[in-house]
Amino acid sequence: MQRTAVNPVPWSVELGFNQGEVVSGQTRTLYCSGQTAMGSDGKPLHDGDMAAQVALSLDNLEAVLGEADMSLADLVRLNVYTTDVDLLFAHYGVLASRLGAAGVAPATTMLGVSRLAIPGQLVELEGTAVA
Repeated sequence: MQRTAVNPVPWSVELGFNQGEVVSGQTRTLYCSGQTAMGSDGKPLHDGDMAAQVALSLDNLEAVLGEADMSLADLVRLNVYTTDVDLLFAHYGVLASRLGAAGVAPATTMLGVSRLAIPGQLVELEGTAVA
């Protein structure tokens, strides 16, 4: 697989994401459902703790990717839904550092929403990976 970043403006790269990515030669595409801070028993965890919810949501996203023999490095698209954009920005380093460590800057959209499906959840991560 070959990835080519598309950035007609440079500011997004400084924030850790590309405006777009051209992917060629891919063999498999994985569309991940939104991942939240849910335990393996299906119960929500870390009520009100944005940093912990971001970290666990990423762990859960990585688990889905891993089950498909992929990793965060294969993410080409990441949608971030949050009930509190300002609070998420205060803890965005949790997300940015994990993506940076994986050497990836997927095309990303962040949306503020009034609520998520599970009460108490503050953030949901939905990804597309190509390998």
